[in-house]
Amino acid sequence: MPVEDFRSVVSASARLLRLVSVLAARPSWTCAELAERTGVTERTVRRDVARLREIGYVVESDPGPWGGYRLRAGSRVPPLILDDEEALAVAVGLREAALSGALGGDQAALSALLKLRQVLPGRIAERLAEMDAAFVHTPRPSEPQITPGTLLELAAACRRGERARLSYRDGKGRATVREVDPYRLVHTGRRWYFVARDVARDQWRTFRADRVVRLQPAGRPVELTDPPDPARLVSRSTANGPYPLSATIRLPLPMERALRLIPATVGTHRPDGPEATIVDVGGPDADGLAGYLLGLATPLRVLGPEAVRQALVRRVRELLEDNGDG
Repeated sequence: MPVEDFRSVVSASARLLRLVSVLAARPSWTCAELAERTGVTERTVRRDVARLREIGYVVESDPGPWGGYRLRAGSRVPPLILDDEEALAVAVGLREAALSGALGGDQAALSALLKLRQVLPGRIAERLAEMDAAFVHTPRPSEPQITPGTLLELAAACRRGERARLSYRDGKGRATVREVDPYRLVHTGRRWYFVARDVARDQWRTFRADRVVRLQPAGRPVELTDPPDPARLVSRSTANGPYPLSATIRLPLPMERALRLIPATVGTHRPDGPEATIVDVGGPDADGLAGYLLGLATPLRVLGPEAVRQALVRRVRELLEDNGDG
């Protein structure tokens, strides 16, 4: 085969794989949206869809200007050519990787599992559901239990880009129902958090995934404008949210070293030049915060509030007096 012909075949194959990946990302796409996402013309999209159908993908379409394309659940998974047992093994492995963090990238494993489940044959999907019901994932100490089904439901809502109705139970057991715009799932290493915009309050919020009772899609596509950094939002919420008091300190350490001293689950960090870091830390009261800061055993400056600074000075003076010569 001439080199140019070979390059053309490789380019077309890569384009088809890209199209499959985009189709699997949400339930439906218009031809124009697919063209924009894949960087080709609408005519090329229609031709590539026809080619996918020829090689075994079940791509359904609706006519008219508001119609679209969708990858039907239960399609075969060429060009992977997995048999039933292999597809089941991959799905189970991805699920366990997402739950345990064994691969480090929980979000990537979860995303891959969502795509695979969408194209699993019905009989394999049923077997996987049976295994989900039978398997129990042992939580780490103090880690709450969350079912794989709930995790996948939340991840699918984030991928769909549709408004949803969230039934949630907070830490005090109070039940609420609210409309949300799902955005991302964040794993802190101890538990999962669901990041979404609370429609009524017009605020970005974090929800403990293990406290979600139900998430019901409303069928309304939404465009999220200026979404937050989900990891930073969760870090700020978990570090300061449960505590009635927060202190701001300055560490004469670069960000990387400051994060090792005060983890992101304990404080919210921002650089103050290349060699210093500002950290917000939550605590039960001024004296409790002063005790924590003293226990860091490192130079620092309390920027506020004054009550925490005074409590820290008092503790240091008491320590000096207890260890003085007289």
